[in-house]
Amino acid sequence: MLHITSLPGTWGVGDLGSDAFRFVDWLVSAGQSIWQILPLGPPACGASPYQAYSAFAGNPLLISPEQLVADGLLEWTDIDNCPASPVDCVDFESIGPWRAKLLRLAWRRFQERSEPERRELWDFGAEHAWWLDDYALFMALRDNHTADDWTGWPIEWRARHHDALQIAKRDFANDFGFHQFGQLQFFKQWQTLRRYANERGVQILGDVPIFVGHNSSDVWARQDLFQLDESGTPTVVAGVPPDYFSETGQRWGNPLFRWDRLAEQGYGWWVDRVRSTLHFVDLLRIDHFRGFQAYWEIPAESETAQIGRWVPGPGESLFHTLKDRLGTLPIIAEDLGLITQEVEALRDGLGLPGMRVAQFAFGDESGTSCHWPHTYVKNCVAYTGTHDNDTTRGWYEAVPGPKDSVELWEAERLRAREYLDRDGSQIAWDMARAVFASVADRCVVPIQDLLELGTEARMNIPGTPEGNWRWRLDRSLVTPEMTERLRKMTETYARGKTDAPHPKLE
Repeated sequence: MLHITSLPGTWGVGDLGSDAFRFVDWLVSAGQSIWQILPLGPPACGASPYQAYSAFAGNPLLISPEQLVADGLLEWTDIDNCPASPVDCVDFESIGPWRAKLLRLAWRRFQERSEPERRELWDFGAEHAWWLDDYALFMALRDNHTADDWTGWPIEWRARHHDALQIAKRDFANDFGFHQFGQLQFFKQWQTLRRYANERGVQILGDVPIFVGHNSSDVWARQDLFQLDESGTPTVVAGVPPDYFSETGQRWGNPLFRWDRLAEQGYGWWVDRVRSTLHFVDLLRIDHFRGFQAYWEIPAESETAQIGRWVPGPGESLFHTLKDRLGTLPIIAEDLGLITQEVEALRDGLGLPGMRVAQFAFGDESGTSCHWPHTYVKNCVAYTGTHDNDTTRGWYEAVPGPKDSVELWEAERLRAREYLDRDGSQIAWDMARAVFASVADRCVVPIQDLLELGTEARMNIPGTPEGNWRWRLDRSLVTPEMTERLRKMTETYARGKTDAPHPKLE
């Protein structure tokens, strides 16, 4: 597991350039066949890929400047002034604006090309108009209004009056075209990278969040599908109640779907979303799967997720529709959190593999948790930890907080050492070996665990809005010795070019 922004490279943030291709080559040399990434959409809040301006668009920040040079849209001198940034951290505040200026420059150069050369954008715009027009206009309106959220726009924009939007599309034609151009470049670069990976036996495991961001073209364009008031403000929002990640729960703030209206429309929006995502990835992790059985509804005015109620989701009807419309789908259910028998029945009835996380096992005094590696079933994907967990070394070495029981903390680490039959000095590799040795059809390890990094390399702390998603891989840490160790462990447990059955939506 390694998100694109965490790739190493010269230009301040991981992107779709040469280092992404080098990472694929490294995966092959280490005997790996799955590369898991996070959502690819353009982040709207705090760099989180789970709060995007669009469920269909790609993140322009990931467009490779060096590839734009190769395509004749930039010069090397244009990208020589990259802001200084640490090798192991992304400074989104400085890199984001610099990258946006580069892309604007590339857009101006593209407009100077001959009509036959520009036709590529026209064809792309026509093919993707069903979502791209709304996204490009949404972003163009944002470029030309001071309100950060679309509910602060003039009523004629907010309520999508046809004549007003046509005028805006004409008045802001340059910005509209720029955002179409950015998507063209992202799609081209991504498909080249995906094809390169697939040709070398590496599948891309992607991620579809169940919810979308309120400040997005999706909600603005389809307000009828979400629980909003007359001004477009959510009346209730998404999250989860208190759990092992947070004592007050997690108030994500996403608007909740009107599942009744989606059902009346044959779940067309969701069919489009899954179909579109499968143009980017080979395997699809559905984030917060439990929300399809029942989701936690929080009053919009609540500051935490402690107050709320469980509301039934669409259940199997959505997934049967997806299968009827799109055929057999390679879906993995992210079934972490407060999982009930009803959620398990939905997952198993659909034949979907769930997830197991080894870090969660050792806090279980009863020994009955499904996260103990010896209890895994074949139809699952096993992890040492996810992007929401601390790194395994960070988890093991964490100092108990003032509200933690030192006795429980010590007992948890003792259970880990006894179970793994190791002294804890290489806890990340010991846990990875347990996951690899399990019967799970697939297993995924964050690269931070293979590098035995501590909490400083954590990707996300759920429920905290600041400081996340910034960690970046220092390529000097990826040694030939570590690569060989991973390759040998992979071969030992017959996890090379996997012949595991493809996850299927039955």
